[in-house]
Amino acid sequence: MFVIMLIEGPVITAAAAFAVALGYFDGWLVFLLSIIGNLLPDVIYYALGYWGREKLVNKYAHLFGLPHDRIAYLENLSRRHAGKAMTLIKLVPLLATPGLIIAGAVKMPLKKYIWWCLALTLPSSLFFYVVGYYFGAAYDKINHYLNLGGLALVLILVLFALVSFGYGKLTTRFARKIDKS
Repeated sequence: MFVIMLIEGPVITAAAAFAVALGYFDGWLVFLLSIIGNLLPDVIYYALGYWGREKLVNKYAHLFGLPHDRIAYLENLSRRHAGKAMTLIKLVPLLATPGLIIAGAVKMPLKKYIWWCLALTLPSSLFFYVVGYYFGAAYDKINHYLNLGGLALVLILVLFALVSFGYGKLTTRFARKIDKS
């Protein structure tokens, strides 16, 4: 489960929380794995940008209209507005991976980076955990009532069969008594 959380954290968190509601997993462990599964790729992307800056950013930045002075400006901006930048990066779906790599490339302070990743990951993981858990609990209740309904249906069918059989026997006896008299 943890390995899949590294790839697609929110969906697997919801699925694992669903399983927690059904009693298959421990809730605290799933929540902890969800947080770690969301933070670990963020740190890896940061490291790729941080250590790959010389090879990637400095070599190809001019192709994207990013001269060295613009990169210096982005570094300064990431220090002053790390929270805004990280919120935007983490919440815009297709911006996350390249944005996290860029955060490492512009050498955003690691302490700020991890703090903001954690601050944004905790509510996200909690949200998907709660959604999955309550869907699992609802499924469990629905399944319980469906089982009761199925049991009631079987009882009704058996009762119907007994009444039909009894009615047939009773009417046959009654008809015989009428024929004799």
